[in-house]
Order: sequence, then structure tokens, then C-alpha cells
Amino acid sequence: MEMEQVLDLNRRYTYADYLTWMDDIRRELIEGFIKLLPAPRSIHAEVSFNITGNLWAILKKNKGKCKVFSAPFDVRLPKNGETAHNKICTVVQPDICVICDLSKIDKRGCCGAPDMIIEVISPSTGKRQLFDKFVLYEASGVKEYWTVYPETEAVTVFLLQDNGKYDGGTVYEFEGQVPVHIFGGSPIDLGDIFS
Repeated sequence: MEMEQVLDLNRRYTYADYLTWMDDIRRELIEGFIKLLPAPRSIHAEVSFNITGNLWAILKKNKGKCKVFSAPFDVRLPKNGETAHNKICTVVQPDICVICDLSKIDKRGCCGAPDMIIEVISPSTGKRQLFDKFVLYEASGVKEYWTVYPETEAVTVFLLQDNGKYDGGTVYEFEGQVPVHIFGGSPIDLGDIFS
């Protein structure tokens, strides 16, 4: 019988440490610090599923070379090209990510910034996704970042600019379509996301 491992939430860890945690607890590492992930609520899971299905349909229709993944799926965000397990201090599990550079995909997930990340905002994780992850994804070079709000049926899209910073974000709400910029603006209907 294995002894239960007690992790110190005030200590910094690396991806090498992360790989030793053999339990079913969902967590992320943000700059080396553990962030626990609660199970998504049913509306969160449904919205995530709807978006993933729509992205997959766009890829299939356009015969795209990208791949769509949904949580739990580890995305390692190395700094300064340091890809050794003991040098990576940030591992996230976005609700959805799209990766077009397939060389970033390996048996453990993705190493490097996806082209697109979508986070479905819930009351328990909203602050971290809105602030910490915004800065993290921007610094990592994620080209397109969506924050999705099931309660208000709105989507905010942030696009990475030439200066390496996100724009002010564009809000899509009510009835209409959200363009997927990494796919040339192919749209997803808001009704299909929140139905």
C-alpha cells in the first residue's frame, strides 16, 4: 500500500515533481505553485463540449492540420526554451486548446504554447483565469485566448498583437457569431455554444 503524499501548497515544484504525483486530483502548476482544480459544474462541461464539437467540425470541414484537445490535457509552458522536466514550472489544463504545430504534441500532452486556449469561467476559478492565466497565456505567446461565461452567455476574445500583448478583447453576446481567428475567422454561433 502506497503512502499518501502530502504536498506543500506554499512550496515551488517543477514538472518533474508533478509527474510523481500518482493520484486522481486535478491540479495545475503556475510558476511552480500548485493550484487545485475543482470538478466542473454541468453547465461548464456542456459549454466546453459544445465549443470543442464546433471547433472539430471547422477543422474537419476545412481539412485543417490542427488538433483540438479538452481537459484534462496537460499543457507545459516552458520559459526560455527550457524543456527539461526539472526546468518547467508551469503546467496548465485549459478547458480547450487548439494546437497547429503538431511537433509540440507528445505522449504527455503539449510542450509549448497552443495556438488557441479557451477557458470556461466558473465562479470558483474566475479570478485566476481572468488575471493569472491572462498574463501567463500572453507571455507564453498563445495567439487567441477566449474566456467564456455560461451564466451571461458571453464570450470575450483576446488576440495577441505584434508587440506580444493581447488587445483589449472583443465581447460577443446575445445572438450572433464568434469568429475563430486562427481559422481565418470561421464562425461559431453563440446559440451553438450555449444551447
